[in-house]
Amino acid sequence: MNRRNFIRNSAMSAAAFSLMGSQVLSKTGKDVPGNLLPRWRGFNLLDYFSPYPARENDPNRTTEDDFRWMADWGFDFVRIPMAYPRYLDIDRSKQITGDDFYKINKAVIDEVEKLVMLANKYKLHVSLNLHRAPGYCINAGFYEPYNLWKDKEAQDAFNYHWGMWAEQFKGVPKEQLSFDLLNEPAYREDMNDQFSKSSALPGELYRKVARGAADAIRAVSGDRLIIADGNNVGNDVVPELFDLNMGQSCRGYYPHYVSHYQAGWVWKNPADAPMPVWPGVIDGQNFSRQTLEDYYRPWTELVSKGIGVHCGECGCWRNTPHEVFLAWFGDIIDILTSHHIGYALWNFRGDFGILDSGRKDVAYTDWYGHKLDSKLLELLKKY
Repeated sequence: MNRRNFIRNSAMSAAAFSLMGSQVLSKTGKDVPGNLLPRWRGFNLLDYFSPYPARENDPNRTTEDDFRWMADWGFDFVRIPMAYPRYLDIDRSKQITGDDFYKINKAVIDEVEKLVMLANKYKLHVSLNLHRAPGYCINAGFYEPYNLWKDKEAQDAFNYHWGMWAEQFKGVPKEQLSFDLLNEPAYREDMNDQFSKSSALPGELYRKVARGAADAIRAVSGDRLIIADGNNVGNDVVPELFDLNMGQSCRGYYPHYVSHYQAGWVWKNPADAPMPVWPGVIDGQNFSRQTLEDYYRPWTELVSKGIGVHCGECGCWRNTPHEVFLAWFGDIIDILTSHHIGYALWNFRGDFGILDSGRKDVAYTDWYGHKLDSKLLELLKKY
């Protein structure tokens, strides 16, 4: 299927996802009353997560079988977190510069488009996200010459990239594609130090940066659905964005003692991480379903205020005991579902996923050569 025919056929079959006043999405057959975003359920795909070119046999490469299985199991959503250097045509033996921000590699852009089209073929909504934007990423691992929150050079490039993506996909209906502006924003003075302290952004600063990117998108595609991740690494509702006609995205990682047990990018000394339990006491703190209810209350109240909410990332790294993970995660998605909030597991195949997670305490099911976590799949299918 070529791009022209794909766009024509998509437009003919599109549902009416029109923006109405301050609403994020109009009601459709897939919406659940009480949330202006559909209760999308699915996965994050890591094809373009790394800032570096993929290896020939990259295990993160999504296949058509992956999309077919997702659809067959009843899922309808994928989020694609991207690192902007991945789609630049630059000299990777040198540190990136501000001029490099604009050297777009069209071949990689077209690869992303093909991935989106393939997901849409299986009726999966795609959320395109900048996990690493010019001047910001919640993770280190790639040199950033500017700070998105302080430097106009980074903000101008951020707007340029979103304008470019809007142009690339301007013919794709909004019920099939949305834009998630920036993964897990927070303020960090040193963008190149993984363990430097982060904090919530001043709300007006986040508004300025988000609005700049949204304006660039809407100048090309006026009705594109835009989603903004919560402030403070995705944890906090952002009141400063309420009037900008955006959905907001929360996270399913609280508490990190459970979700990121011994994860090397979270713990300087992974061996020091306290053993997780659920429910119970971890590191002197008592955690239970009630603490989760309290944590999500600002998000569930946001739904009642008419702002669309989705949980763009959730799940548990492979070292958490499986039964603890399932007990904790069952509480999370039950709470989200009771307020008509969908979710996207990080990831589909890999350390957080339902396939090939590498957990050592799972009785896997063989699934066409992959190791399927059947208990996790059945839990997800319940919701």
